[in-house]
Amino acid sequence: MPLSKKTALPSLPWFPLGILALLIVSLGLRFWGLGRFNTLVFDEVYYAKFAYNYLSNTPFFDGHPPLSKYLIAIAMGLGSQVPTPQTAMNGLTGGLFAPWMYRWLNALTGSFMPLVILGIAYQLTHRRRYALIAGWFAALDGLFLVESRYALNNVYLVIFGLLGLWFLLLALNSAPSLSQSGWLVLSGISFGASASIKWNGLWFLLGAYSLWIVAQGIQWFQTRHPMAATSAVPEFSPAEIPKDGRYSPLQRLHRLRWWQVGLYWGLVPALTYILEWIPHLKLNAKQGFWSDFWALQVEILQYHERVGNGPKIHPYCSSWYSWLFMWRPVAYFYKVTGKGDPLPTEATLPPTTAEKVVYDVHAMGNPFLWWFSTIAIFTVLAVLGWLAFQAISNWLVAHTSRTIPPDVIPPPLPFSPCERWLMLFLAINYLANLLPWVKVTRCTFLYHYMGASVFATMAIAWLVDRWLSSRQSYLRQMGMTIIAIVAIAFLFWLPVYLGLPLSPEGFKLRMWLPSWV
Repeated sequence: MPLSKKTALPSLPWFPLGILALLIVSLGLRFWGLGRFNTLVFDEVYYAKFAYNYLSNTPFFDGHPPLSKYLIAIAMGLGSQVPTPQTAMNGLTGGLFAPWMYRWLNALTGSFMPLVILGIAYQLTHRRRYALIAGWFAALDGLFLVESRYALNNVYLVIFGLLGLWFLLLALNSAPSLSQSGWLVLSGISFGASASIKWNGLWFLLGAYSLWIVAQGIQWFQTRHPMAATSAVPEFSPAEIPKDGRYSPLQRLHRLRWWQVGLYWGLVPALTYILEWIPHLKLNAKQGFWSDFWALQVEILQYHERVGNGPKIHPYCSSWYSWLFMWRPVAYFYKVTGKGDPLPTEATLPPTTAEKVVYDVHAMGNPFLWWFSTIAIFTVLAVLGWLAFQAISNWLVAHTSRTIPPDVIPPPLPFSPCERWLMLFLAINYLANLLPWVKVTRCTFLYHYMGASVFATMAIAWLVDRWLSSRQSYLRQMGMTIIAIVAIAFLFWLPVYLGLPLSPEGFKLRMWLPSWV
């Protein structure tokens, strides 16, 4: 006999359970074997050493703003206070530290990256399944995992930038009040903190500005050409107050005044950026705060202008367009030892036996996730391009005939207002984080694509969620197949993300393209 409503068992809280599982898996992947390789890996030779300079009061120059080094220094200072008997240490930073001491805060920060992406996805759509898929796809990306396990700075840059966008969405989903202003202040602080890691953190702020400008442009176009715009993006129109009092996200974004944008995304990020230089300038004082501040900005700019490009500068330099297909990942660590030998360090001797073990850490994404994501984000760009073409075509017809014949209006695309807002948000932020690299002439690396890749990953997560909701069985099967392929690929390449021992054959099996080695 079926259970009545009174006796029916409560459904499982799958959404909070999914979030909890996501956090546990992310923490486990980043902290398991965190002290592996008792040495400095890749750019730890700079950032971990620079961080120790703050602890030892040693003046130095760095080609990037100092915030990430402050955070690594805090990690080293706190980690050194934890009793760790029988822990292997090294003096490569200038002080005596175990590797986990200069890595643990990066690992903790990176563990929350999938949750921040989940939060952004939820604020964009209020769809719990889409948010979980986006969060889990982020957790199954190898590049973010690798960057989280070492004392590097890209994880901080991306998470601060994403927090800025998350706080922006929280502000848009809040009624105009003190709480909305608070979210906007936090948004500006986060954007400033992202730029305080590296200057390319400004790309996230560029995305926010671009969204606001697009909202103004849509309002301007629809106010002057309502007939042309109606068939393409009617729900985006901020021209009138809705009868139910509820505004669309673009309407709420349009209602932000220029002085609010200047205050929250201009003054607040600038103050954040300036204030974070205070400890560094005190350590490296020469003339005075403002003189030293501006001199350092010029020196950093000149430093990057001097950096060349090509394999002679660095063997893993890669052009911006190659990132879309993950053509040239970066080998962060590679050592070959004999079977049964201890874990390798910089002083590891060549193997003395015929049996060899390869320890490799490759800063590469989940290949199938990246390839699917590239297809997805270009699908989003194509759809938005068609919407723009449709609006412009209608405007041309309306401009010449003063009216639009019903048979001329193209049928509306099968996307809800929420989906159109989602596509616009993803496309603008993707382009804002990718296109500025087109004009950069210095050597760039795959990890410079991390900011843009987030929005491509959210695009494929949206398509998968959409297919899972389809009435067509083949679309549902395609969505489930993509999830399975991404998960299996992550497990297959996991040894080169974590630096696990591989046979030479196992290593070659995972290097699918000659350009990956």
